[in-house]
Amino acid sequence: MHRVTPPRGRALSRAALFLLLACTAATAWAANDDDVRLRIEGEAGGYLAWADNTLAGPVEVMLHSDRGDVAGVPALPARATVPAHASVLVARVRRDPGARDGGLGLRLESVPGSVNARPLDHEYLFPLDGLAPHVEQAWGGGYSHADAENRYAVDFAAPPGTTVLAAREGVVMQVEMDATPARHGAANLVRILHDDGSMAVYAHLQPGGALVRRGQRVRRGQPIAVSGNSGASTGPHLHFAVQANRGMHLASLPFRMWSRGGILRFSEPAPDGD
Repeated sequence: MHRVTPPRGRALSRAALFLLLACTAATAWAANDDDVRLRIEGEAGGYLAWADNTLAGPVEVMLHSDRGDVAGVPALPARATVPAHASVLVARVRRDPGARDGGLGLRLESVPGSVNARPLDHEYLFPLDGLAPHVEQAWGGGYSHADAENRYAVDFAAPPGTTVLAAREGVVMQVEMDATPARHGAANLVRILHDDGSMAVYAHLQPGGALVRRGQRVRRGQPIAVSGNSGASTGPHLHFAVQANRGMHLASLPFRMWSRGGILRFSEPAPDGD
């Protein structure tokens, strides 16, 4: 069995952006290029904390301060949903009177998807073109499928260069292609947002192997990528999961899948504590 670590793209789950500001009221600041950016603008007596979403789908964000002398309206931690390709004012922040110097200590967490997602029962297509299904790690796999984000993920063996197909129609929300086999923990991935708010993740793809772009609508069975062995993995495979945002965390969802050989059946993981 190929042992794998769940992929951690810049926005697969929580992407933390740390900001220590020592700025004037006229200063505006934006993070380095990333999927979700924390942007600070000065205003009289304080600052405006904006979340800029570059993804082609919604994200949920939460703004924290690591300092006890920084206050916000609404109170910190402040939470907001940011639509695709949009910006939202998360909070107005200020230092308390008499606060020491040293910045605001702001930290923005982001999770892809909307908390209003209502996933429907759906039959997914086996996503590897020309291959018979070979499961390396299924639901609840003890090596890396024990957490909520990956509990219902499946790892399918796939020789590098295999065409990956969209298992369901949707919009390409995220494409990450920066990872290599030597870059531990990260994985090249394509995330597709479905009409019911759920998302499918296709990970450990070949570097530069995306065949789609952000914002593109794809049909079921359309080629979307080329499989590889990027990120933390001991063998080539495709990591597939259906996920939903459950309130500042991702949860994987059980799913039905069809292949040319018939319906694929995966075992339910044992209940927690068993």
